[in-house]
Amino acid sequence: MKKLLKIALSLALALTLLTGCGSQGGDTRPETTATPEVTEAPMEEPTEEPAAEVDGKSVNIAVTSTLTSLNPLLIDATEIVKYALSLEFLPLVELNADLEFVPQLAESITTEDNLTFTIKLQDNAVWSDGEPVTAEDVLFTFLLITSPEAGMAVLNQYLIAGTDDYGMMPSGATEIEGVQIVDEKTINVTTKWETALYTFENNFGRYLFTLPEHVLGEVPRDQLLTYEWFDKPDIISGPYFIQEADLNHYVHYAANENYFLGVPKIKYLNLNVVAPSQFLAGLQSGEIDLIQQTMGSVPLEDYDAIRALQGVEAVMGTPVTNESIFINVENVPDKRIRQALLYGINRQMILENLINGNGEIVDAFLCSGSPFYSAELGVTAYDPEKAAALIAEAAADGADTSLDWYVNSSESAFVNAVQLIAATFESIGLSITPHTVDLSTLMTVAEEGTFDVMSVEYTYAPVDPYTDVAWLLSADGWTRYYNPDLDEPFQLTQSTTDLNASIEAYLTIDRATVEDVPMISAYIISTMGAVSSRLQNAHPDVFGTFVNVHEWDVAE
Repeated sequence: MKKLLKIALSLALALTLLTGCGSQGGDTRPETTATPEVTEAPMEEPTEEPAAEVDGKSVNIAVTSTLTSLNPLLIDATEIVKYALSLEFLPLVELNADLEFVPQLAESITTEDNLTFTIKLQDNAVWSDGEPVTAEDVLFTFLLITSPEAGMAVLNQYLIAGTDDYGMMPSGATEIEGVQIVDEKTINVTTKWETALYTFENNFGRYLFTLPEHVLGEVPRDQLLTYEWFDKPDIISGPYFIQEADLNHYVHYAANENYFLGVPKIKYLNLNVVAPSQFLAGLQSGEIDLIQQTMGSVPLEDYDAIRALQGVEAVMGTPVTNESIFINVENVPDKRIRQALLYGINRQMILENLINGNGEIVDAFLCSGSPFYSAELGVTAYDPEKAAALIAEAAADGADTSLDWYVNSSESAFVNAVQLIAATFESIGLSITPHTVDLSTLMTVAEEGTFDVMSVEYTYAPVDPYTDVAWLLSADGWTRYYNPDLDEPFQLTQSTTDLNASIEAYLTIDRATVEDVPMISAYIISTMGAVSSRLQNAHPDVFGTFVNVHEWDVAE
């Protein structure tokens, strides 16, 4: 199972690294995964962009990063791709701003044993051509994502019973042991081992985009990854059709008037790639109606100016992206040195001075917004005298008091923080040598374990921290830390249906993390979104922004 967790995390890390690291000058999400940094598209090509329709209500959403694909079979789990696809093909369920899973294509996902999950589709769910969305469509989609020819989606398919270690089925498979149709609107999915409902919902509920078998069923699977139909699908389940798309610059949508959850009130919706430096001017001029926190990185230096704009509401998102400090316990085996780092870093000062207090301080992994967070853990206080005493004690016993610390060069705020931390510790007996490297190099260093300390922005899904944390706290993970006493609480997080039991299990894991210090949370970032007052019923947040997109309206 550890091997499979590593596979899952390598995929997930790419996601974090594309969605989490970038809000303060960096990029990310390990969805739960290491990938290239996001690029900003220049704003100099308006003449190449087809004019959006103007004879109906139109809304412009500014995004920072370009899209890799609009084919659900090629989803890379970055937020921009996920939400762009969700407008066409509804996920089964989605998270709202309160971190609750709410119905989309599915009415519900339930389980009695954390092994078999029953997906009940909404009775009125139909494709835009009027054909019902059925369990056959869901099975068809599972067959595609587990197909050697078409299975490229990052969905942790390896969890499904009957697939191989990589989540694949034999070429040409027409059935899967773990996916069984119950009736036209109901399907059971069985996993290989106990899996928490929240893990299933977060992986398959949010990222499986059901595709129409009556449209794609006859297309050879080896052609689907490049099938032009996905550039402008004419049969969808979501609220908007693609009109035109240039993945480097924009996606223009038009309303699906047969959307089964209700005809969208806004006829035209546009995702426009905009340089962050132009967000302020675009909000001021009215050219930008909405910026969502994980798709658009508002520069920190513009926060106050955006807050001051008339007719614009600045919205601080739920803090979820963790500036994580990972310590390689093989290279730093003396726990006292690791504990000294925890006591000797003035995290509150760093939060307030480098990112203007836009976030929170927690111990271990979980943000305060996670349903598994417990305030009982508390926060370790800054205590430089205790840090100095621990270093002196460890040095007297022969511990190495020099550390190599690798930091992501694109996270400018924390690059400065590491320099400050190094200077502070020099005065109390610990020599820290900072190494500022690009993200690709940092991920190589992390995988090879050739670091003492490294830091990177990392988004642990608040409702599904297990996959990330279980891998990171393992002999194969970045920390090279394994504590057999945590096997049982980790297993409990996946086998119990009792929320309080899960909270207690994560509290045990967090306490061990604070005691043994394989990882430190420097701070958790809260990033800014914004919405124009002309746009009604829209509230940008890290989760839930688009669940009611069909109810958005424009003030006359």
